[in-house]
Amino acid sequence: MAEFIPGPVQIPVPGGKSIEEYFGNATTGEDAISIALMNAPAGWEEPGQTPEFDEYTVVLEGSLLVETEDGPLLVNSGQGIHTRAGEWVRYTAPDGARYLAVCKPAFHSELVHREDEDHDPN
Repeated sequence: MAEFIPGPVQIPVPGGKSIEEYFGNATTGEDAISIALMNAPAGWEEPGQTPEFDEYTVVLEGSLLVETEDGPLLVNSGQGIHTRAGEWVRYTAPDGARYLAVCKPAFHSELVHREDEDHDPN
């Protein structure tokens, strides 16, 4: 049976970024996958993390700088990136970005494993 989602759940996060979750733990109780629309203002950044989920990201507007242990990648509007569970990653939006994030299994704060902002993967 189809499940209609009348609108997203707003997930509060520091740093001015907004998360609008359409499917996932906060919205539907789903733990297999989460789908959220992210709006990150210019200059937004978060600490590095080693999540227990794969994240599929499609940049709709602006760009994301995605740092991995293999080096930084600039992901522009119309492009995407897949980061894998267990690998260190750090997201920033130097000029701002609007993007869609799909996490499998679903995003949950206990699965992120964020580090302090001074982490250097090299």
